[in-house]
Amino acid sequence: METGRSRPLWNHRKSISPPQTAMFVCLVAALSYLAPRLEGVLMMHPHTIWPLWPGCALLVPVLLLVPRKIWPILLPVALASFALYDLQAGVPLRSIAWFLPADVVQVLIAALCLRYFLGETPELNSVEALAKYLCFAVILAPFTAAFLSAPGIRSGGYWNSWGIAFFSEVLAFLTLTPAVLSWVSNGRSWLRKPRSYQLEAATLFAGLGFLSYLSFTAAVGNSWPVLLYSLVPFLLWAALRFGSIGISSAVIIVAFLSIWGAVHGRGPFLDPVPFNSMLSIQLFLICTATPFMVLAGVVEEHKRDVEALRKTEERFRLASRAGKMFAYEWDVATDVMVRTSGSAEILGMVPGVSTIGEEILTNVHADDLERLKYAIRELRPEKPNLQITYRMVRADGTVIWVERNSRAQFDEQGKMLRMIGMVADVTARVRAERELSELSGRLIHAQEEERARIARELHDDLGQRMALLQINVERFKHETAELPSKARRELNNIAELTSECSSELHDISHQLHPSRLDTLGLVTTVGSFCKEFSLQHNLRVQFVHQDIPEQVPKDISLCLFRVVQEALRNVVKHSGASEVKVELTRRGDRVDLCISDAGAGFDPAFAKADVGLGLISMRERLRLVGGHLAIVSEVSHGTQIRARIPLSGTLGQGTDDAKRSTATA
Repeated sequence: METGRSRPLWNHRKSISPPQTAMFVCLVAALSYLAPRLEGVLMMHPHTIWPLWPGCALLVPVLLLVPRKIWPILLPVALASFALYDLQAGVPLRSIAWFLPADVVQVLIAALCLRYFLGETPELNSVEALAKYLCFAVILAPFTAAFLSAPGIRSGGYWNSWGIAFFSEVLAFLTLTPAVLSWVSNGRSWLRKPRSYQLEAATLFAGLGFLSYLSFTAAVGNSWPVLLYSLVPFLLWAALRFGSIGISSAVIIVAFLSIWGAVHGRGPFLDPVPFNSMLSIQLFLICTATPFMVLAGVVEEHKRDVEALRKTEERFRLASRAGKMFAYEWDVATDVMVRTSGSAEILGMVPGVSTIGEEILTNVHADDLERLKYAIRELRPEKPNLQITYRMVRADGTVIWVERNSRAQFDEQGKMLRMIGMVADVTARVRAERELSELSGRLIHAQEEERARIARELHDDLGQRMALLQINVERFKHETAELPSKARRELNNIAELTSECSSELHDISHQLHPSRLDTLGLVTTVGSFCKEFSLQHNLRVQFVHQDIPEQVPKDISLCLFRVVQEALRNVVKHSGASEVKVELTRRGDRVDLCISDAGAGFDPAFAKADVGLGLISMRERLRLVGGHLAIVSEVSHGTQIRARIPLSGTLGQGTDDAKRSTATA
């Protein structure tokens, strides 16, 4: 099924050449003259009464299919052809003088409104498009033109003439114009349909024509009401199977045979008064065409929606297959869980078969089961989203990592009704993260080893040499008391510089590798570093500790020391604060570290996009010991760096806290 918009007959933005203009002029002249002449056989009155007037209804689609700049040429040609036919048919000049302005008004209202509201090539294949078409072309244009046409008809008074003009144009715009627009827009695609489809359409039109002939033209006594009802299945067939192009063609068949039968004194619409007979036919055809056209529009809209949904589902299947994920829906009340086909490849389960939630939980890894259940129990109407990564055991015994992103739905009492979401196989990602973590750990370990080596070199080699140099300088000062004052001042400067260099080497050695951690412990080492840092940078550093055990694992001690070291450096570089507080506290089986200041602060949203190497190093160090890092900050209100490390249990990968105004490092 083709759901896209068909290619228009003419490119409205393309310039048109004089030969092409001449071709359109000839086409409009022939159509405007021959159509009324062919319709003349259906006239009930040779001069003024007609069931439908085809001229305007055929001119409007032509104008819609050509560039607007040649309308001023085509419209006078069409009016001249109308006038020529009217003169040959014996229509009085006075009537023609009323008909031509009415035709101009009607054609311009219909064409301009349809071009504006429906685009360059209108397609009547939706309820919205049909509503606009019925409003402007079927009602507004004939309604307005009938006021000008009525004086020219002169049949039973002004309003009687107005009704003749109005209903004849309404019927024409309901039958002829939709057929022309439908065939122009979709005729090419329809001709490319399978042969069976075209044979079905031919069967439909043949059957409808045969029944219409029996209903409107054959002498069948008083059985015509039953035959009229027999047309309904064929019209439904046309609307449901062939859309706007089918129903518009079917309506033309019914209209032609019903009018032809009435002209020849047959059918159910005979009346001694010609006007009443004609009005009966018009109302029958109008009431027949309108609902079936709307039905065809609804059907085509539904087909397009179904096709769009099919394409969306196909794209989703391709994306989920490429991303190794599947969708699911879990009904909490019945515990029934429905999964898409991707679950077969990921979990090794039969796709499309409903399972219960408890059965799925049995496949969750034992170490992750309670964590998953707890996360589900914690869902609330105000916090309905669930994002969690855990392990599952496949039917063949292999263990995979999955990431579950879901949203729970609750009733008015806050009771969970259902949960929908996506499950993705992230085993490859977890393995890559583990490998990256191992590599990061090895790099940090190598870095610490290199720092320790350099610190030992500085302390044992250069440090000892500087100490020896300092001793020799001092000895030289005492042995050369008779030196001139200037030389003694220079010697004192050398001694002072030597002392400063020795002290700097000592500080650098301890910064590279805090050996005091092994001998003095975490609290003493951090406190000593805070004092030294305070003196070096003229910054007040307040160190507070509580319940920190004397024996802290070496890797945790080193990690916390490095976090304090990097955080204080960031305060000096970026904060501009004059005071900073370092808090080291034990809470149960974990150690919490908080470095806070009242400095410049920053916006965490921007910090996530521009993370420095220092923060990356802190995060990696904490992750290696099972901890996690959170940064809370606000512009002009300071910053807090919070680290949390477990002292017992399995040290796994940490997860970053993310809260309001919190940036994950």
